[in-house]
Amino acid sequence: MIPVVIIDDEPLARGVVAEYLEPFSELQIVAQCGDGFEGLKAIQQHQPALIFLDIQMPKINGFEMLELLDEKPDVIFTTAFDEYAIKAFETNAIDYLLKPISELRFEQAIEKWKRLHQKKSSISAKSAEKSYETMQQPMQRERVVVKLGSIIKIIPVHEIQYLEAADDFVKIHTAQGAYLKNKTMSFFEETLDAADFVRTHRSYIVQISEISRIDPYEKDSFVAVLRNGQKIPVSRSGYPRLKAILGI
Repeated sequence: MIPVVIIDDEPLARGVVAEYLEPFSELQIVAQCGDGFEGLKAIQQHQPALIFLDIQMPKINGFEMLELLDEKPDVIFTTAFDEYAIKAFETNAIDYLLKPISELRFEQAIEKWKRLHQKKSSISAKSAEKSYETMQQPMQRERVVVKLGSIIKIIPVHEIQYLEAADDFVKIHTAQGAYLKNKTMSFFEETLDAADFVRTHRSYIVQISEISRIDPYEKDSFVAVLRNGQKIPVSRSGYPRLKAILGI
């Protein structure tokens, strides 16, 4: 039996997926979840091969839940919204199903997944990660979700003072403390609003409103001094960007 998890905040939508799965006897529903937190726990517990995942859910959305997984199962998205990168869904995810879901469309998605599963050519973790990143929603530009052991913390973007490269992670600095996120600096540079954040150095991205002044530092170099006194390096390439944004 192949374990399957359904994650959707609408009971009726979960019921439709469960009903449509009945003819596929090799697929066993091991959990039905009403939000991303429940879904995360169910995936970690049952290690499903396939999940049906809604996008717009309370607490954390479908994309944010996927970010918290170390190993991602195959995903068929279920959504009532068609404005979020439908072409990307079809190309990079297993499939997407637009609500209300027809039984024929559901069967087509299952058959597509079965072909990929049988050939062992499901999306790799790297390409899946890329596809999820390209499908960023506006909500994800307003907050960052991090995992602290068994605790999940949501950081509003406006609370971020600066970001710092830390090996394979990015350290997110806030007034409450620093948190590690398994992403790249390039990811945050592309995701964060360029009107609010600037990359001053290959290892630093700074919230513009946190900068109190720019001081010279050694020969032909500068540091950005933040409101909390923290000094952030400004590279030769970062200085023109910083000047342009600050209008100096």
